[in-house]
Amino acid sequence: MMASAFIFPGQGSQFVGMGRDLAAAFSAARNVFEEVDDALGERLSRIIFEGPAEELTLTSNTQPALMAVSMAAIRAFLHEAGKPLGEMAAVVAGHSLGEYSALVAAESFSVPEGAKLLRIRGDAMQRAVPPGEGAMAALLGSTIEQARTVCEEAAQGEVVGIANDNGGGQVVISGTIGAVDRAIEFSRMQGVKRAMKLPVSAPFHSPLMAPAADAMRSALVEAPPRSPVVPLIANVTASSVTDAVTISANLVEQVTATVRWRESVSTMRDLGITRFIEFGAGKVLAGLVKRVAPEAEALSCGSPAELEEVLKHVL
Repeated sequence: MMASAFIFPGQGSQFVGMGRDLAAAFSAARNVFEEVDDALGERLSRIIFEGPAEELTLTSNTQPALMAVSMAAIRAFLHEAGKPLGEMAAVVAGHSLGEYSALVAAESFSVPEGAKLLRIRGDAMQRAVPPGEGAMAALLGSTIEQARTVCEEAAQGEVVGIANDNGGGQVVISGTIGAVDRAIEFSRMQGVKRAMKLPVSAPFHSPLMAPAADAMRSALVEAPPRSPVVPLIANVTASSVTDAVTISANLVEQVTATVRWRESVSTMRDLGITRFIEFGAGKVLAGLVKRVAPEAEALSCGSPAELEEVLKHVL
């Protein structure tokens, strides 16, 4: 039997209407959206299903919304498969906020706990840097070494560093707007194929997010994780972890640290993972997996049709 990793997307995968078909088709999925609405004391599901897009893309909404859709997908999948997660997956992993989805799936947090933590995280990340002071950019066709050199040259007393090492020549940088603008210019001199500023509201995964890290430290004291039922491949270390105290510390560090997705996929491949299944909105992570591990099977499960297709592969 192929060893599977269940993986969960992060910010940028959201779209109005995501998860609506799952909720219509599966009571297990519907129940997740109800749990999230109850936990937050509002109808976030209405914004997820109907928009407007401007409200959905507010970081404080996007983060719990993406977790809700991921959990709706995996709960429906496990119900239809008739097996618990521990029998279906060898490890879990998620990209940035997707790490919380992975931990909810692996029973470290309940759905309500995950929703509340991600609302706190989204609010804190949005507040950490005033609008217009921070920026992020994608360097396409860049090695991690090139990106580091670009950031070192561009800093000039300001903050800019690697936010996401996604693999396949895609590196995202984050920092003050001036330093990111300089990095875009310097990247051309370094031979980076293309550099483009991203339409984000804050410089995520940079030292500028330190106030948000403090907020998560406090939140995780109030709602600490439990040990997951399968190991988590952590963003900040790209290594396997099952210890709840370490997971909590990693989640705090993750707010300001690089998401080491390329290395995480390599770690999972080295552990014998041959199938990666992305649960939730979009197909971004499945695409990134194929860049890092082209020999692996990468599937997406975000709609009833995709769910049926994935079941055929795994049962």
